[in-house]
Amino acid sequence: MTFPSGDPWGVPTPPPASVTPGPSETPETPEPSGPVIVEIAEMQITSTRVHTPVGDLPLAGSRWLVTDHWTSQRRTPTWAKIVAFAGICFTAGLSLFLLMFKEQVAQGTVNVTVTSGQQQYVSRVPVQHEDDVAAINQQVNYIRSLAAL
Repeated sequence: MTFPSGDPWGVPTPPPASVTPGPSETPETPEPSGPVIVEIAEMQITSTRVHTPVGDLPLAGSRWLVTDHWTSQRRTPTWAKIVAFAGICFTAGLSLFLLMFKEQVAQGTVNVTVTSGQQQYVSRVPVQHEDDVAAINQQVNYIRSLAAL
């Protein structure tokens, strides 16, 4: 059975309207900001913009802050545990002294904060070595020089 309106209940369907976006509904095209120069965690920095997961910030005039938070642990390395338990049969327990060997393990995060106007974003970067912290500081110093231009 066919219905003239296309609806079995007799409700007429309106003709499809052509939708044209109004002046406030036109999608904004972001200005081309160029290739990514530096990437720190989830932040991508171009020559004019800082792309973050919550939105873009202008690079010019932005302020950058780096803070590091370290914790240090003393633990027995894996190689000492393996050698101690493997050598227990041959040295009558003397190899258990290897379990007293401890190493310092530093772990932490580096917080990189960018502030531009009223907007602020903090990125937490996990680091395992002091060289990682130095590399992040060098990257932020480079970004600071770009922001001052």
